[in-house]
Parts: sequence; C-alpha cells; structure tokens
Amino acid sequence: MNKQHLIVLFFLMTVMSYAQKGIVSGKILDAADKFPLPGAMIEIKGQNKYTISDSNGRYEFLNVNTGSYKLEIRYIGYSPIVNDVTVADGKNAVVNFSLKTSGTELNEVVVGDVLKGQAKALNQQKNNNNIGNIISSDQVGRFPDANVGDALKRVPGITMQNDQGEARNIIIRGLAPSLNSVTLNGDRIPSAEGDNRNVQMDLIPSDMISTIEVNKTLTPDMDADAIGGSVNLVTRATPNRQRISATLSGGYSPIRDKGIYTGGLVYGNRFLDQKLGVVFSGSYSSNDYGSDNVENVWTKDDFGNDYLSKSEIRRYDVERVRRSGALALDYKFNENNTIFANAIYNWRDDRENRYRVTYDNIEPIYAGESITGYTGRVTRQTKGGVDNDRNQNRRLEDQRVQNYALRGEHLINSKLDLDWSVNYSTAREYRPGERYVDYRQKDVGVAQDLSDSRFPLITTTGESLSALKFDSLSENTDDTDENELGAKLNIRFPFSIIPSEKGRIRTGLRMRLKNKSRNNIYYSYEPTNDDLATLAVVPTLFLDGNGFNPGDKYVGGTFASATYLGGLNLNNATLFDSQVEPSEYLTANYDAKENIFATYVRWDQDFNSKLSMILGFRIENTNIDYTANRVLDEEELESKIETTNSYTNVMPGISFKYNATQDLIVRAAITTALARPNYYDLAPYVNNIASDREVSAGNPDLKVTYSYNYDLMVENYFKSVGLLSGGAFYKSLNDFVYKYSTNQFTNADFAALFPNQNNPIPVGEEWKFIQSKNGDNVAVYGFEVALQRQLDFLPGKFLKGFGVYVNYTYTKSKAKGIADEDGNERKDVSLPGTAPHMFNGSLSWENKRFSARISSNYTAAYVDVLGADASEDSYYDKQFFVDTNATFKITKSMRIFAEANNLTNQPLRYYQGSESQTQQVEFYQPRYNLGLKFDF
Repeated sequence: MNKQHLIVLFFLMTVMSYAQKGIVSGKILDAADKFPLPGAMIEIKGQNKYTISDSNGRYEFLNVNTGSYKLEIRYIGYSPIVNDVTVADGKNAVVNFSLKTSGTELNEVVVGDVLKGQAKALNQQKNNNNIGNIISSDQVGRFPDANVGDALKRVPGITMQNDQGEARNIIIRGLAPSLNSVTLNGDRIPSAEGDNRNVQMDLIPSDMISTIEVNKTLTPDMDADAIGGSVNLVTRATPNRQRISATLSGGYSPIRDKGIYTGGLVYGNRFLDQKLGVVFSGSYSSNDYGSDNVENVWTKDDFGNDYLSKSEIRRYDVERVRRSGALALDYKFNENNTIFANAIYNWRDDRENRYRVTYDNIEPIYAGESITGYTGRVTRQTKGGVDNDRNQNRRLEDQRVQNYALRGEHLINSKLDLDWSVNYSTAREYRPGERYVDYRQKDVGVAQDLSDSRFPLITTTGESLSALKFDSLSENTDDTDENELGAKLNIRFPFSIIPSEKGRIRTGLRMRLKNKSRNNIYYSYEPTNDDLATLAVVPTLFLDGNGFNPGDKYVGGTFASATYLGGLNLNNATLFDSQVEPSEYLTANYDAKENIFATYVRWDQDFNSKLSMILGFRIENTNIDYTANRVLDEEELESKIETTNSYTNVMPGISFKYNATQDLIVRAAITTALARPNYYDLAPYVNNIASDREVSAGNPDLKVTYSYNYDLMVENYFKSVGLLSGGAFYKSLNDFVYKYSTNQFTNADFAALFPNQNNPIPVGEEWKFIQSKNGDNVAVYGFEVALQRQLDFLPGKFLKGFGVYVNYTYTKSKAKGIADEDGNERKDVSLPGTAPHMFNGSLSWENKRFSARISSNYTAAYVDVLGADASEDSYYDKQFFVDTNATFKITKSMRIFAEANNLTNQPLRYYQGSESQTQQVEFYQPRYNLGLKFDF
C-alpha cells in the first residue's frame, strides 16, 4: 500500500468517525390494555442493529447514521409490525409501537390473560443475554401462590425451604440460601435474620411484584455474591394510562378452623401532560392457622441399639399479618432524560403460641446388652408473650423491610448514555416481650414404642400435675437490624471490532455500605410465693390427640395457659425477683460493618447475525469490621473482641449466545462468583458453657467462597407461546463454609486456638467444640429440562385451550475437606442443600372467560446439616405438593377466583442418619381461598 492509499484511507476513517449520528427510542405497548411489553426485539432493517425493550417497554438505539429506515418488532404471541423512522443529526427520533395479538400467528389460539403473561416472560427470557428464567405477574397469577417464595418454587432448578407451611429460604441449583442473592429492582435486600444473610422470601406478597427475574449466570455489571444465582424482584412500573385494580378474598385454614383475609389495591396514572407517571399498590393479608409437630433425637449405644435420647410433641398456633405498600414515580424531562423514584414497605407480624412437652435426659436400663426400659424427665413449656395490643399473649415477631431508591437514565449524545442510582434499605426483626414458662418432673419412667420409627412414641409413668414443679420463667426481647446504603453509576458507549456489527462497552462503579447488629436481652424470674409452685395450681389447657396430624396417639397433655402467662406482672417486685441472664444473649450480640466497592467492564460484541459474546470482569473490594463478646463460663463478659479484614476479588467471565434460527438459541457461559460467610460465623465471639462441657466460637479467619461456573443451555421457542429447553451446569466452589463439630476438644486444643484467653477446660477432660470452617472444594453439577407449551396443534377450540408446564432438574455434589470429630476427612459427602431431583408439573385450560390449572411440585430428600459423623447428619425429606386454582370473568372488569394449596397435606419432615428415623415432622393441612378481582 503506497503513501497515497494511506492518505485516502485516513481521510475515509476520519469522515466515518464524524459521520452524522442520531438516536432512535420509544415504547412498546400492548394495543389492547396499553401495558408495556418487556423483552421485545426491535431491529433496524438492513443495519445489523437491534435492541431489547426493558421492563417498562422502553428501547433505544445509539449512534444511528442519519437517514430513513424501517423498524421491525418481533414478540412471541403477537403479530410482527414494521414502522418507518427518519433519523436526523443529533436528534432523538421517537417511535412508539402498539402490538396486537394474532389468531393467525397462534394457529387460532385465543391469547387470554394467562398466555399474555407467559408471552411477556418468555420474550424477556429469550432476549436476555444470560441464562435464567422470568416470571411475570400475570404468570404468577396462574398459580395459587401467596408470597414470592411460593411462586419461585415453580422455576426449574429452584427448591424452597419452608417455615410454618410457607416457602422461605431459596435454594438454587442445589446451593444453600447463603450462596444466593435477592435484589429489589436491582438493589440488594437486607436480611432480617440475625445470624445469616438469608432474605425471607415469605415476607413479600407476590401481588406486590411485577416480574421475578432468576439469573443463573452473572454478567460483570451484576453483584458478584451469587454463586447459585440471583433473584431480582421488579416492582410495578408506572402505566401509560389510568389503571385501577382491586382484590378481595376470604379463605379457610382447616388446621385451626380459622379464616384467611386478603385485600389489594393498585392505582396508576400519568399526569402533567404525560410527563409524570405514578403507580401505588397496597396489600393486606391475615392468616390465623398453625402446625402440629413431633421432634426426636436418635442415639446409637455401644451395643448398636437405636433409641430416642430426646423427644418432643409441639403444637403451634400462628397468626401472620402482612401489610405492604409500594410507590413508583417517573418524570420524563424530555426524550433524553428521565428520573425514577421507588419505595416499598413490607411489614409482617408473626404471632405465635407454642405448647411443647419434652422428654429428655433419657437413660437406658440394661440387661446385658439389651435395653429393658428407660428413665428420664419431662418438661412442659408454654411459649407466649405480654398481654398487650401488639403481642396479644403471643410471641410477636415484628419484621419490616424497606427500600427507597432514586435513579436516572440519560442519553448524553448519540454515542453515550448514562444511568445512576442511590438506594437505602433497612430490615429489622423485633421480638419484644417474649415469654416462656417451664414445669419439670425428674426421674419418671419412660417407655418407647419404636415399632414405627417414622412415628415413634414416648409415654411416661408416674407423671402428675402436682409433681410437675415450677422450673423457669423468662422474658426476652430480641432486636436485629440491618441497613445498607448503595450507589452505582454506569455508562455505555458503542464499540465494535467489526464495523458492520453491533458492539458496546459498559463500565461503572458500585458502592454498598452495610451495617448489621443484634442486641438481645434476657431476664429470668423467680416467684416470691407459691402461686406458680406446680402445674396443678395455675390455669391450664389440655391438648388431647384428637385431630393431631402426626397421629391421635400423640397426646400433648396439660400446659400453663398462654393467657395466664401473658397476664403475669413480672415487673412487680413483690411477686417476682428478676435477674439478667448473660448466658442467654451475650455471645449472640454483635455489631458488623461491611463496605463493598466494585468496578467492572463489560463488552458486548456481535460477530454476525447469529453469534454474540459478552466478555468482561468485575473487581470487588470488601472491608469488614466485626465486634463481638468474649464470654467466660457462660455469664461473665470477659472482654469485647474486634476484628477487621480487607480483601479484593477479581471475577472474569465470558458468555456466548448463538441464534441457530429465529426460535432456537444456544447459550454458553464461563463465569466466576463469590459468597461471603454469614455474619455470625465471622463474629469473633467465644462462648464457654462449663455445665455442658462445650465451647463454641466464631471464626473471623473464614475465607470467602469463590466459584468457577460452567453453563450450557439450549432453548427452542414456539410461536404459540411456549418453550422447550435443556441445559447442563458445573460449579467448582473453593473454600466453602461448613459447621465443624468435635467431642474431643482438649485443654491443649483450646490454648492453641485462643492463646490469650482463660482456658476453661480442665486437663484430662474432652469437651465439645463447634465452629464454622472452610472446606477445600466442592463440585456441584447437573442438568435441567423444561417444557411450556400451548397445545394448539390439537384439533378443535376446546383442546387448543390446554397448556402444559413441566420441568425437571438433577443436581449432584461432592465435597472435599470436611472433617469428622476425629479430624479425619469424611468421604462421599454432599454439600448441604443439594436436592438430587426437582420436578414441577401443571396442566391448564383457558379461553376468553375461564382459566383453570392444577399444579404439582416435587423435591427429593437432601442433606441439610452435617453432623460429627454420618449417623448425626440431618436430612430434609422429600416433598410433594399439589395446588389448584381457577378464574372466571364475570364482566370485562370483574372476575372471580378460587384457590387451594397443599392438597396433599405435605408435612415438613427431617430425618437423622436413616430415612426411617424421623427427626422432625410438622403438618399444616391445606388452605382454601375464594375472591374477586376488579380491573378498570
């Protein structure tokens, strides 16, 4: 190439770099209801330029050459549409679209509310750059799920751990809740629990959420602490015209013969010449129910005999009241600048009475190597709360989660856009005036019927009300609080190594300032008279076995009444002597500060019309400051312990998306992620309990779990609103955290670990020691398949109305570096939380006025907590749920719906070591609901 050619080439490159450019933007709406259509594919024909509409239906093209073009929109379930656009230099050409459903496109299938919701979800999932699943609010309505957790268990690869019959903690692809993250509109939700980072999914009603995004692979612009995956809850966006909807329903909980009451309201509109958008949503629900529970601890003696060393019968009476409110605002200054404000407030009161009879200190009586009988003690405990307007004689758990966010989106020019956000979140769990009273009788005769080890039974001889003597009376107040201040700034600009193909760079900064504290207090009370001397002299209630779900043979017996317990004037010094009990709260209290700063670079590059790539990395720096208590012999505060740490993680990632056809997509990703240890595991506390010969301690030296993730997914989308997908995954976790336990902890071991503390272990004795530690490596791998399909290929309109939704996930894990109580590595150990089999299935039918669905959810048994050896491992047993719901449109604006949950009366069950040995079984019975929904 000669000098003249170089000059010409330089001149052409200079002209191209200063070519006239413009912007194209707009909104994609449903023509019928004017709701936004997220996940729409918008393409500038002939320019190799395309983009995807966001959750509000908005889209934009940067760096578009001036001229006239045709814009094409493609959306599953809707007819494609083409509009003309003219781009002027430095201008923003606004083109809005209204899409119509098409009977021809859907082989004459009528697109009703269910299919519209499924279409929105599938379009977003199809056009996402990462691997994941989307659930829209309309899609959630297909299932009778009251909270976000119950809705999430329908997603492939997800199982939920239940609390009082409701889905609470999320497990993604076999990875425990602490290895996953939950965000609200992209901002982290703080945890209301005191010793971990888990977000309680049963706190948030499903009707407050517009879309649930489950991200199973991460991109560099996402927070990195989500090894299993990240769940993003998207609240309602402002509408494009006035919208008013309301829900009223009533239900029935047969386990306690009580009612369920629910109400909801949504109002949205645009004002100030369409510049200001407002949407408010509120929700209220009340459910007075309960559970029936039996719990056991199994022991194997030196002769190989299995017996119960402890057993409990429990009855819970529970009332859960949820109140939620959300407000979203947006103000459009012009086509290039918009700001958004979001606020959500979730408040749940959980009131509980528990009546528990405990048989423990059980010692076998031997004849040679055979057991001929047992002795033990019995304790009858009533759990309640203060008699006031808030507690109402019950233990009150007041949980509140709030999030406030302000963000902006700005088109700076044709080559640069910018967005920013600032958010503040808080979570608090407050348990005031929680009371317990115990009556105990020692040296009772104990009989054990172990003929059915799934439902073993303990009975006593010689037990009487007058012999059950007052043992303890207490009141505690627990207070856990977490808050987070976050901010982020992102910029995006075109950058492509192939001039004819789309490419762009995203980069940004992220800040998260977290504070968490737990401040509990505990008092014990001793009566100054004989008013509480025995169970025979106080007001009581009797629980027979009638209707008790584990079986009529389980007779709870007599307990002090909760009303009596709540009415006691514990502050009257003439009636009670009070004493603070440091052993109950000192080691539990701590303060934690955690500051996280991050930056990232993300490069999106199309190589041709079929193949695209995301390449980038994220750097996160974490600074932690923990303060906890060093406690000597249970009660004495020896000193405060403070520890600080700082570390930086670099997380690269690359992913590919290949559009084999318009409907067949192949995705592959290699990514990295991390999981920070739970708060309380890091707190530098040391607790010596001489009476139990036990030492427990935090571990400030715990390392972050770092993961390498490999994913492959193939998806085929149907024009008739459906999907067939299959994929495989492999995760390699280094330095995973597990709970270590040994019964052979000596004076020398204590001195080596805690050289600057008083040594409580006498020379020659062996105590129990518990502490979280890092394992070496764990491999988690598996595959998932899913099918969503409207059966439009069947003959006749009736058969075309049927649809199926099924998915199956297989997961396996192998952990290395887990030590038993002798310090030897355990073999063939699974990572806790890894369910090998998960299945969802449902069959639906819909026409213009009526829809119905029956749904099932199955999760196989998996190890939940690792013990000192295999016989002490705790397993979460298999579960199978069946739910159903139906909806009928009475008028265009009003519909009636009916729901039924847990028709199988599936219990929560744990077993210890062997599947036949029940550790815990808890029943809730079904729930039924009937209501009206208005939409104007």
